[in-house]
Amino acid sequence: MKKIATYTTAILLLMGTGGCDFLDYDESSYLLEEQVFSDFDRTESFLTGIYAFLPADFSPVDGAMRSSASDDALHVWDQSNVRKFYNGSWSAVTPLDNVWGRMYAAIRASNKFLEEIEGETFEDLLWNEEYWKVKGKLELFPYEARFLRAYFYFELVKRYGSVPLITTVLTPEEANGVSQVSFDEVVQFIANECDSVWKYLPPTHQNLLEGETGRITKGAALALKSRVLLYAASPLHNESADPQKWIDAADAAIVLIDSVLYELEGNYDDVVNNPTSVELILGTRQGESNSFEKKNFPMGYEGGNTGTCPTQNLVDAYEMATTGLPIDDPGSDYDSNFPYQDRDPRMESTVLRNGDMFKGQTIETWYGGTHAQPGANATRTGYYLRKYVIESINLSPTNTTRKRHTWVLFRYAEVLLNYAEAMNEVYGPDDAAGRSMTALDAVNLVRARAEMAGFPAGMSQAGFRERLRNERRVELAFEDHRFWDIRRWQTGESTKEILGILITENPFGGYAYEQVVVEERVFEEKMNLYPVPQTEIYINNNLQQNPGW
Repeated sequence: MKKIATYTTAILLLMGTGGCDFLDYDESSYLLEEQVFSDFDRTESFLTGIYAFLPADFSPVDGAMRSSASDDALHVWDQSNVRKFYNGSWSAVTPLDNVWGRMYAAIRASNKFLEEIEGETFEDLLWNEEYWKVKGKLELFPYEARFLRAYFYFELVKRYGSVPLITTVLTPEEANGVSQVSFDEVVQFIANECDSVWKYLPPTHQNLLEGETGRITKGAALALKSRVLLYAASPLHNESADPQKWIDAADAAIVLIDSVLYELEGNYDDVVNNPTSVELILGTRQGESNSFEKKNFPMGYEGGNTGTCPTQNLVDAYEMATTGLPIDDPGSDYDSNFPYQDRDPRMESTVLRNGDMFKGQTIETWYGGTHAQPGANATRTGYYLRKYVIESINLSPTNTTRKRHTWVLFRYAEVLLNYAEAMNEVYGPDDAAGRSMTALDAVNLVRARAEMAGFPAGMSQAGFRERLRNERRVELAFEDHRFWDIRRWQTGESTKEILGILITENPFGGYAYEQVVVEERVFEEKMNLYPVPQTEIYINNNLQQNPGW
């Protein structure tokens, strides 16, 4: 948002359901609680502070992207805790990606905000010539806060499943005695909140008030409902394969699709780090920085340390551009001697490969090359990350530059793929069932933007499911979907073998490519959900641990 929070208040110091008391003054300004909520600017800053809890996956797990804990990537630094996700060494006592306290801090702040502004009009500003701005913002504040609270609950349930559902401000004693409710109950709460707020939120804030960007809109509420209902319909949470859950997910997505609020970007390269994208529904704006580039510029580039390296598993998922077929299809025209030739253009936008140009240099990932093994901390998979990396950033000590990054929380292509998945599970690929498009129509819109041939009509439900899951993987790569998708699909067992490419120079010109196993990982059924942090159970013995942990 354009307005920068000057009063963060005590919300940034809250620590979960069983943590610290809600402080009644701000550490920096020593404002009493009633002083915060009796002043409009401070009240707005409190809401801005709640926005600050929205996540970004630039490097949230000990310097690594969460994608490194999926089969899409490998984090090159062995000491990073992200590796505990798949080597079997994490537990309730040593949890990873532990957002329990942070999300409940955000929820408590949201509850506090909603209680304090109820009925508030700031009439002391009534004769201010810009009171209309105050009134306009104040009317939207509760709906923004309710969305944020619902989103924070989604962050919890996708990790932990069953969690406490708290909608009022509790005392520490009350908080330490809460119990979990079912996953479905929290999902219903989130969906109901989205239904309650989306009609009152604007489609954009650009033409309102001060033209702020990054605030919650109608589309954000509809997109959250689409995603949470898709998760609820998926095998992990829908053991009885209830078709109504898929129907509900499809219906949530089609409302947003039919609203015509968004469209696909003409160029796939414009879907990330672009706060003005016509496809962006909601993003997390970051300040100017170069930390992501420091973590992910290839070794051999000034300031580069390597970090999240795409795998051969992901590279193999990109189909042939000429035929639109998977590379293992006999009719695909794939040539293993020229493995990157005529591939899905999204690969080049996502992955740095041997022979690609980056910052005026040719990437050399052949063994012994400038950016390759056996060089220290060079990629182990044969690839480097391009997506989200801002190539124009300079890491030279004498001319260091920084730029703003925007993390995509929701974008239109995801909603189309959500719809396609849900529709296929109930009606198959080709039946619109009275809606404005079929599952096939939706996925082919996404493929057309990528200049990929559409899926053919007449596919089986199972065949479409397999291709669609692959489409979701390549379209949304490194946007923090794959890690969660393999859990909600319960396909983690098939993701344990991590592949790379060994490239050697051919003495007669060109290169030889050999696929190699880089890592064998651990995946157990219990890992589909996180363990409830044991520290929280020690504080509140009403909390129940997830199975297997």
